[in-house]
Amino acid sequence: TATDKPGGRGKQQLVPSAVKQYALAQGIPVLQPEKLRDPDFLRQLAACQADIFVVVAFRMLPELVWKMPALGTFNLHGSLLPKYRGAAPINWAVIRGEQETGVTTFFLQSAIDTGDILLQAKMPIGPEETAGEIHDKMKVLGAQVVFQTVQQIEAHTYTLRSQDEAQACAAPKIYHETCRIDFSGSSLEVHNFIRGLSPYPAAWTLLDGLELKITRSRPIAEPAPVPPGQYFTDHKQWLRFATADGSIEVLELQLQGRKRMRADDFVKGYRFS
Repeated sequence: TATDKPGGRGKQQLVPSAVKQYALAQGIPVLQPEKLRDPDFLRQLAACQADIFVVVAFRMLPELVWKMPALGTFNLHGSLLPKYRGAAPINWAVIRGEQETGVTTFFLQSAIDTGDILLQAKMPIGPEETAGEIHDKMKVLGAQVVFQTVQQIEAHTYTLRSQDEAQACAAPKIYHETCRIDFSGSSLEVHNFIRGLSPYPAAWTLLDGLELKITRSRPIAEPAPVPPGQYFTDHKQWLRFATADGSIEVLELQLQGRKRMRADDFVKGYRFS
């Protein structure tokens, strides 16, 4: 699993990953390599004498690692491959307005997320569901599919299916600047963008010069009284931002330096410039 990261109040202490915390509680040995080609790490890994490796939400492995087990190495990916290859498949599926996603297990190859498919399972994406909500459902489905995959590999009953390159699309890593909202799109596109980045890292815009994260919204079809990107409010209950074809109403937000809250509570207490 990943090395311990700074966390806690003021990020003054190192915090282990949830995987490490669980493993230690269960008496399971943990390796936390900084470099995956480190000779000490490779020796420790080989000493496990594993028949198979299972990779979930980790870094890209060098070939000398994923070729180590006799029965191979498979990865659990949060999309219906070959769609949404890359670091953020759940986020991009929601951002693109997909109505369905799922999980895929596949044998690793040198190129990322391109290996032959072992198993897939589908799940719906609701019109209001956030990436965080999809993730929490997907981790349960993913665990079931990993278990089924291990059973089939152990029994040698699996059937491999190659990925259709014509259907491939990317789900690249998301950065802070990626999360800035472009209100020149339609209300539905902006709404999908917001829920696709909720609750983390969160879509954002500027309000009176301060960064405003928006984590829940709803599209409004009525024409807005201001140009796209500008806000308008009744100063009592709602805050809206104009889009190309209407507006989005903010339902949950977090202003820079403040805690996350419902938009109606924010509007009542905020002095708009």
